[in-house]
Amino acid sequence: MLRIVTDGGADFPEGWEALYDIYTIPLRIQFGDRTYLQGYDIGPWNFYQLVRERREIPRTSLPSPGQIIEFYHNIAQKGDNILSIHLGSKLSGTYSAVQLAAQELANDESNGINIFPFDSGAGSAILAMMCRDARLLDRAGASIQDILNKLATIREKLTVVFTLDTLDFARMNGRVNALQKALTSVLHIKPIVILRDGLLQMADRVRTRQKAIDQIINFASNRVGKLPVNVAVVHAADPQMAHWLMDKVRELFNCRELLLTDLSIPVAANLGPGAVGIMVYPVD
Repeated sequence: MLRIVTDGGADFPEGWEALYDIYTIPLRIQFGDRTYLQGYDIGPWNFYQLVRERREIPRTSLPSPGQIIEFYHNIAQKGDNILSIHLGSKLSGTYSAVQLAAQELANDESNGINIFPFDSGAGSAILAMMCRDARLLDRAGASIQDILNKLATIREKLTVVFTLDTLDFARMNGRVNALQKALTSVLHIKPIVILRDGLLQMADRVRTRQKAIDQIINFASNRVGKLPVNVAVVHAADPQMAHWLMDKVRELFNCRELLLTDLSIPVAANLGPGAVGIMVYPVD
C-alpha cells in the first residue's frame, strides 16, 4: 500500500486529507518559551494576532528524524511504500530531516517500510495538489516511479508569484532591514515576489496594491498562456482580495481546477498579512 505524507507547509482545501488519504506531519511553532502545535492550537485564525501582540516572528521547530520515523511507523505496516512530499528544501529544513529518516530506515533490514522522499521545491497549495495528484495516479495503478516523474514535471513547470501588502513581517524576521522597510512604506511600494530556483525572491516593486495584483496576474498568465492549468489562489488574512483575484484568474486562465487556500504559517511568517499569490502549473 502507498502511504502519502506531507508536512505543515501544505495548505489543503477542506476535506482533501481524508478524501485522498494523506497524512500530515504537523510543525511546532514557538513564540518565546511557549510552543504551539500547528493545526491544533495555532493556525490562520490566531497566528497574526499573536505576532502583533508579541511583536516577534515565531520560530518553526522542525521534526527530528527520530520523530519522523515514529510518525512513519504509526501510519504504515511492513511492506508499505511511503511517498513523503515536503516543503522545498531551500525554504525549510524539513526535507533534510526526512532524508535522514529515510536513510536510517533503509539501513534497518528489519524495518520493511520503503520511503521515497520528494522535494516539492515549493509549498502551500502546491504541496496539497502534488499529494492529491500522487494519490489519483496511485489509484489509477501508476508505479511509484511514474508518480515521482509526474511530480518532478509539476515542479519543473510550476509558476509561483506573490505580492506583499506590508514588509513588517519581512523586517521582523530579517528578510529586509528597517531602512528598506521605511523607504518602501513612504513610497507606498508593493513588492512582487516570485519562486525562482526554489527560493522566494523579490522580482519587482510597484506603487499601488492594484498595480501589484495586475502584475502578478500578468506574470502568471504570460508563463502559462492558454494551456489548461491547475491554479491555486493563496492569501494571508485577505479573503476579499483573494476572491477578487480568483474571479480574474477564472476569466483569464484556461482553468481545469481553481482552488483557494490560506497560506501556511511557515510561508505567511515571511510574507505577512495581506500577501496574495497565484500558484499554477500546466496539466496534461
